Amino acid sequence: MGISLSAAAARHVEKSLVKRGGGVGLRLAVKTSGCSGYAYALEFVDALQPDDVAFESFGVKVIIDPISLGMLDGTELDFVREGLNEGFKFNNPNAKANCGCGESFAV
Repeated sequence: MGISLSAAAARHVEKSLVKRGGGVGLRLAVKTSGCSGYAYALEFVDALQPDDVAFESFGVKVIIDPISLGMLDGTELDFVREGLNEGFKFNNPNAKANCGCGESFAV
């Protein structure tokens, strides 16, 4: 399955990469944190690590480590605007529970 970006998320990442002066893509990872147990972590990537797995959507790469992939396989990363707020939304089919803020999840 892998990890995918919506068209809106791909446009946002592409614009951000241009604004910062380049990069290979966006890293998606999981860290232990948040009220539900795990939190999503995002950062720009300038160089791939040997064990990285890369997926491409709309010409933009999403990079993930093998351990995080086990918890995020099938996830679509979307970029949404809700009122005055905007940000990434994680559509993770592996999440059994999500916190109210949408930043953390349980598997």
